[in-house]
Amino acid sequence: MHANLDGNRMPEGENLLYFLGETRKADQPIIIVDSREANTAPKIVKGLKKLGAEISIRALDKGDYVISDLCAFERKTVQDFVHTLTRRHLFEQLFKLKETYTKPFILIEGYLPIIYRFSKIRPSSVWGAMFALAKHEIYMIHTNSYKETIDFLYTAAKQEQIVGKRIPVVHPVKKIETLTEAQIFFLASLPNIGREKAVALLKSYQTPLDALINVDRWLKDVHGLGPKITKKVKKVIHEPYDE
Repeated sequence: MHANLDGNRMPEGENLLYFLGETRKADQPIIIVDSREANTAPKIVKGLKKLGAEISIRALDKGDYVISDLCAFERKTVQDFVHTLTRRHLFEQLFKLKETYTKPFILIEGYLPIIYRFSKIRPSSVWGAMFALAKHEIYMIHTNSYKETIDFLYTAAKQEQIVGKRIPVVHPVKKIETLTEAQIFFLASLPNIGREKAVALLKSYQTPLDALINVDRWLKDVHGLGPKITKKVKKVIHEPYDE
């Protein structure tokens, strides 16, 4: 549940049109912006408003911008994109976004060739990550600056809403409803594992318990699980709890 502009409660998943009513300009789109994104990228919010978009700032579970019931965007600067790759968080974020919206996007903002100047990650890893996301039908948009981001989001929102007659909807993050999803979620929460490796572990060992018992065999049995990852996982499952 969320409060609308008048302080009334609005059910999760409801669109914004019912309370904007006649105050909304028919030829202008509504863009829902995550409250944390609004704080870190105020220039984008200001630019969208300047173009005429209606802005609703909400605490979103997933995504930074919602422009319809289908489309939501996670925005990353090039530096942020590379940074999240080194911590394995990016795929988890975007797979959750895909579970919530039919058309999930990652919007990468900034000068892309700068990846060749980073010392901690190889450019091939960046291209590989992009290809992997594309294979999973997570769409990528690149803009060179926040000004291009503003123009793109505004144009995309107009296309979805004014031309496509779709409405912006905040979808709740899906709850874990099946045993399989619970097993994947359990293993994916371990350090540097994530959903893809959790599925690989379950395919190899069938149960989460057998996967943990055989942690010393991961390097041989599961592609992509090296000694650094297994060391972190073993520390989590063997170290005593410390308040």
